[in-house]
Amino acid sequence: MKKTFKLEDGRRHPDRIIDAIKHEVRKYIKREKKKKLPEDTDFWKFECKSAINGEEPQTLEFIDITKAIDEAAASKAESLYLEIIAKATVKEKKVVQEETAKETTEENSEELSE
Repeated sequence: MKKTFKLEDGRRHPDRIIDAIKHEVRKYIKREKKKKLPEDTDFWKFECKSAINGEEPQTLEFIDITKAIDEAAASKAESLYLEIIAKATVKEKKVVQEETAKETTEENSEELSE
């Protein structure tokens, strides 16, 4: 989803415009999460960017989307650009757990040899 939202409209209250934008974003995310994942992937990862009043888009975390919308409303901006791209991703294995498992097996073998 790559879209520029107008935050000022003479017919609607600004709060209702913000609510409509948030609703559209949530609806898009829900629709993307329902899609079937390709094989060998675990979950959908969302890459997000936002810009206020046509500035250069800046990368932001998925959690911060609503904060970016609220910041645009608080700064009384005229427009807000949002880019949300869904990508299928493989969950990374935690290396720390494997290392601690190796250390405990080494410690157990040392105790048995003593």
